[in-house]
Amino acid sequence: MNMAITSPKFSVRVVNLDAQDEALRIDAYVRDHVNGTPFHLTGWSRAVARGCAQISHYLIAEDGDRMLCGILPLTEVHSPLFGRALVSSGFAVGGGVIADAIAVAEQLTETALTLAKTLKCPTMELRGGVMPGSGWHHDNETYLGFVRDLAADDDAELLGIPRKQRAEVRKSLGFDLSVETGKSKADRDAHYHIYATSVRNLGTPVFPRKLFDAVLDEFGDDADILTVRHQGRAIASVLSLYFGGTVMPYWGGGTAEARKWRANDLMYFALMRHARAKGCTRFDFGRSKAGTGAASFKHNWGFEGTPLPYAKHVADGEAMREINPLDPRYRLQVQLWQKLPLWLANRMGPFISRGLG
Repeated sequence: MNMAITSPKFSVRVVNLDAQDEALRIDAYVRDHVNGTPFHLTGWSRAVARGCAQISHYLIAEDGDRMLCGILPLTEVHSPLFGRALVSSGFAVGGGVIADAIAVAEQLTETALTLAKTLKCPTMELRGGVMPGSGWHHDNETYLGFVRDLAADDDAELLGIPRKQRAEVRKSLGFDLSVETGKSKADRDAHYHIYATSVRNLGTPVFPRKLFDAVLDEFGDDADILTVRHQGRAIASVLSLYFGGTVMPYWGGGTAEARKWRANDLMYFALMRHARAKGCTRFDFGRSKAGTGAASFKHNWGFEGTPLPYAKHVADGEAMREINPLDPRYRLQVQLWQKLPLWLANRMGPFISRGLG
């Protein structure tokens, strides 16, 4: 789509993510920017488009010397159940506007709103980044992010975990469990089965397998799978992203057996060790909704929750898109989904979840 906004100091346009030279310089800008995240990388947008059959758009701002001074990744999400939205960034917990100046951020946002109208997307969502001003619905309360430094070694890491959770990790270290990392077909098969089982038990549809494969393929050495096994059976697994010295366990879960053997506790402790070996110094435990068990679990590991700023814009006369599974309106659907046979949940889930964004 040809769309450009020009001012005397900078211009904004949509880029083709298949153009390698454009993608390389965008990724370099993201990696150098203090607010860059893995969800700003062009590989994330390509993976979402390929894995979820949604359309990715990417806005860039350039100064008078054609140097990048701001970017905004966007996913055009369409769903018969949840409607249409333009999201930054799709299937991510972040990915909003990053820019070198407020004026640039404002123009990127305004251009995105124009694009949303052109694409007939009544809702636009910004996840993190430079927050817009009036006319937007701001949410600084629903989600919390959990990030802290990694310790120098395993002993120091253990001591940094609060006493009660430290005892659980020590128990897991005493069981007959093995840990493997990789991204082979076997690793992917085990991870997807475990993750699909975990989210079915939570009452939510699983994402398409193609999304996980696409992210692993796009990110190369900056993504992998860590799996915990008991007597050869995979019982806990997590797909993690690595960016700017930070590891982010992004899609993880465990089977019913994992609880007995504290496999999830070992999984995250082993990931800390693995991340240190890869040169990481920070551990991003991802986002959780405030007041949930997931948030409490991360707090028990010694992570303090920080509010994540999100914003939504809704076209006049339209209803705001709401896909929060904790919304009381979805309580019955969640309960029904938890009772589905796994094979049926895995068959139906991707068709629903790819429209969540």
